Amino acid sequence: MDLDYQSLMGQRAGCSIDKKIAFLREQLPPRWREAYERMSRREMSLVCIRHNSFEFFYDNYSYLEVNGAIPYSLIEDRLVAVFGTSEPPSITRDDYRLKGWVGPTERTFGQKCDKGHFIAHSVGGAVDRLEINVFIQRRDLNRGWSEEGRRYVAMEKYAANHRGTFLFSRPLYEDQTSRPAFLEYGVLKETGELWVEVFDNHEVALTLEDKVQEK
Repeated sequence: MDLDYQSLMGQRAGCSIDKKIAFLREQLPPRWREAYERMSRREMSLVCIRHNSFEFFYDNYSYLEVNGAIPYSLIEDRLVAVFGTSEPPSITRDDYRLKGWVGPTERTFGQKCDKGHFIAHSVGGAVDRLEINVFIQRRDLNRGWSEEGRRYVAMEKYAANHRGTFLFSRPLYEDQTSRPAFLEYGVLKETGELWVEVFDNHEVALTLEDKVQEK
C-alpha cells in the first residue's frame, strides 16, 4: 500500500520543477490505482473529475450497482486520490454546502470529528458541486491541535503561500467505507524535494469530559 516516493523522485533528480511536476502527473495516477486495487480487493468504477487546477480520481462504486453489474451492498463511493497545483481562490468559502452534507457534524459523527477537505479552500479546493472533496476528518488533525495536526496545517499553508505548488492528497482505507484510516499528503517544495506525510485519521475515543459535554 505504501509507495516509495523518494525512489520515484530519484529518477528525476536534478530536473526542473516543471519537469518534476510533469513526471509526477504521469507516474502517480497508475501507481495509486494499483495500490487502491490491492487495498480494496473488489471491483471498481474509477472516474476522473477535473475542478480548477485539480484532478480527482473517484471510485463511483454505486454506478455498478445501479446498472446491475453487481448486487447492492453497503460499500461506499469514495475518493482514490486528488492532485494538482495550488491556486488560492479569489472567491469566498462555500462551506454553506457542508451543513447539508450528511447531517450536523457533531450529532452525526461526534465531537472529535470535522467535515474536512481533501484539498483546502486556501489552495483551490471547493465544496459546492464537489462534495467528493469532503470527508470525515479528525478534528485535532484538521485544526492543527495536535503534533500531527500542526504538520498537516503547515503543509497546507506552504502550498497556499507558494502559488503553483504541486500537491496531492490520498486517503488510505482499512474497510469499505468512505472514511480514511490514514491520509497521505504530499507537497513538492520549491527546492525540488517531495515532502510526504501520512496522518492517522482513526476515530478518537471520547474522554469523560467530552461525554459530559455531549449530554
